[in-house]
Formats: sequence, C-alpha cells, structure tokens
Amino acid sequence: MPSTPPPSYVIVGAGVFGISTALHLKSQHPNADVTLIDRHDLNARKRSAASWDWNKVIRADYRDIKYCRIALEAQDEWRANPLWSPFYHETGIYWISRTEFAQKVVDNFKELGHDAELDALPVQEARKLYGGIFDSADYEGVDKVLINKTSGWAEAKEALQAGIKKVVDMGVKYITAEVSLLEFDDETRCIGVAMNDGTSIAADRTILCTGAFTPVLLEKAASRTSCIEFRPRGRMIAAGVTTGLVTLDHKTAERFKEMPVCIQENPTERGPSNGTLPPIEGNQIKFWGQTIFQFPQGISRISQPPIGAEYNQWSVPEALKEDVAVAGKATFGEDRTDHWLIHNHRICWECVTPSEDFIISHHPASEGLFIATCGSFHGWKFLPVIGRYVTQMLDGTLESDLEKRWAWDRPVPEDPGKQWPRHNLRDLL
Repeated sequence: MPSTPPPSYVIVGAGVFGISTALHLKSQHPNADVTLIDRHDLNARKRSAASWDWNKVIRADYRDIKYCRIALEAQDEWRANPLWSPFYHETGIYWISRTEFAQKVVDNFKELGHDAELDALPVQEARKLYGGIFDSADYEGVDKVLINKTSGWAEAKEALQAGIKKVVDMGVKYITAEVSLLEFDDETRCIGVAMNDGTSIAADRTILCTGAFTPVLLEKAASRTSCIEFRPRGRMIAAGVTTGLVTLDHKTAERFKEMPVCIQENPTERGPSNGTLPPIEGNQIKFWGQTIFQFPQGISRISQPPIGAEYNQWSVPEALKEDVAVAGKATFGEDRTDHWLIHNHRICWECVTPSEDFIISHHPASEGLFIATCGSFHGWKFLPVIGRYVTQMLDGTLESDLEKRWAWDRPVPEDPGKQWPRHNLRDLL
C-alpha cells in the first residue's frame, strides 16, 4: 500500500515564530510541503514587524524557571549554531529591580544545574562596575542588582534574514502576499488562507504566526463563520511600545563600548521596564520606554496597529518620545543624558497575553487551524528553538505542562500581567 503523504502546512508570518516553525518543521519532516507567507518580499531591507529591529536582548534571566530553561536552550544555539552565532554578542546584563528578581534568577540557574557568571550584587557594589556608567541610575527601592555576564543581545533583522534564507534553502516555499482571511469548508475546518489580491492557498494545516494581527484575523473568522469561539475574548491583545536611538559622541562611545544590556524597572509607576542595549554601528544605543498601549479600532473595537504605511510606526507622539527619554534618565542619570538627542523613534507592535505566556496551540473552533504567536514582549530571544516546540505541538508530542500553559483554552487570569496594555494610543496623541 502507498504511504500516506505528509500534511501540507501554511505558516502565516515570517517573524520569530514563523521562521523558527518553518525551520524546525522542515527539519523534522523533510518531505512536508511547507509554505511561509509574509507581506514583505523575500529580500526586503525593511519590514514593519516588531521582530525586525536593530537589536534584541538575549537572556535566560527569568523568574519563571520553565522559561529560564527554554531560554538557556536558546542561548546554547545562539552561541554554537553557525546559523545564529554570527549575530550574537555576549555583553552581559545589568538588571535593576525593586523585587527579589536578582536572587530568584541566581536560584533558578542553580536549580537547573547551569553554571554561569552571574550574581545578585548590592547596589553600592554593582554601581562601580562597567566604569561606573550606571552610577547615576535610579536605584530607588532597589536592594540588589542582577549581574549576568552570560546574557547579551543579537542583531535582530540580520538574524531573521539569515533564518528566512535558511528555510528557503531547505525547500520551504516563500510567498509574498497580504493574508486577509482564513478559508473554511462547510464544517468550519480551516483549509488555507485568502489574500488581498483574491488568490488563495490551500493547506491541511494553517499556522498563524501573525503577531499583532492575530486578533483581527480571528475576529474576521468569527464573523465569516458565525462562530464566536474564534474570538480572542481576552486571551490576547495587540499592544505597542516605543523605542528610539541616541548617537553617542566619540568620547562617550569609547566609555560605553564595553557596556552590557541594562534593564531598568524604575520608575515603577510608568510600566514594567525600560532599558537600553550596547552601541551598534554608528555609536548608536537603543532605548525602549515603559508605556504599553492598545489601539482599539473598527466596529469590533479590536486593538490593532494603525492602518497606514508601515502601521505609522515612525509617527510617534510627544508623550511616547518622552517615555523613551525617561529610560535614558533612569539608566544613566539626568545630568548625563540631558544633551542627548533621541531620534528614529519607532512604535513596535506585539501580541500579548494576560499571563505573558505564549499561545502555541490548536484552535478548538476549527480543525486544521493552529496558533503560534503572542511573544508578549519577551519572545524574540527564543528564535533558534521556539519552532521545535511548535512542531512538537503539531505532532502531538509537546510535554504536558507546556501544552497546558500554552493552550488556547487555558484559563484567562482576572489580573493581567505587567505587559498587558494599560493605556490607549488615542489618549497619548
């Protein structure tokens, strides 16, 4: 008897989850028919997704030991895998928190049996490190600072482009198109996707790695099928945060050239954290702000990025520019940063869950539909490995505790986590 052919797959979105899923799915099932769809050309120099950035933090510094373990797996790949290692820079991390976060990370590494050069240092000792560049940071309410010299950062867009090239070389079909709708048969089984140009692509399994646009696609599916079970209903939301660059003068750049990533949780009333990354080409350092916001639109009032060229991500209101400026002051002190000119402000859109856990799951409303997204502003670092877990979910081999944690139909917490948006973009304009 002839063998049953492997199922065909359509992956929508060539960001972290999409690229990693395509890579691991094709590695695990070389004969599978895998198509990756993205709105941007294969060799596009710019992409509007939040994952397409100057640089991103790479760390295993987690209070949650499960994410700590998976992030350590990812870091091993960042260091050793020739696909990713050219883009990884192990500069260390300097994490300022009022909580017992520093000691919890140290305890997690110890429990996992992972040796690393990390410590929870008293403020007065920590602020002397790295030439004292953090001596004027905001340490209000802080007892200890996490110093982990095995954390770092990655060149974001370069790593993603390498990943896209790799999966295409492996035989994944890359299609440039704007997906507008999910396609269903008469039994609401998902059978593929429809594009803005009227064409469609059929597949046995459709995997949404669509970030901030996932809620919109699911809301459209609910309307088309008259099945409310498609709707996110508090499980996810499109949320934005603002970044900006500072170009350092030569003298400052020389002093900062050995700096680590810095994550700063003060001032706590503004949001979860702000921070900065080490200098990149042109002596530029990136900051991100603390204000996380949504942007409800349309009849359904679903939060989504603005409708406009590149989501109007470069049109940043003054209130959010100030939010980025606060990051500089909280990290390096007001006197040092007063004369710094922050430029290239950008709004980055992400899909966030109330618990800040990913969603990697079959969608119970439709056979053939799967969700792999919701990085919740901490998913980028998992680029080398997250697709392995998505593939395990598709194959039915994902470990049970992760299956429950990342399930679509898991309980929705009444009190969302810190990354859940507390502001409306309209109020900040």
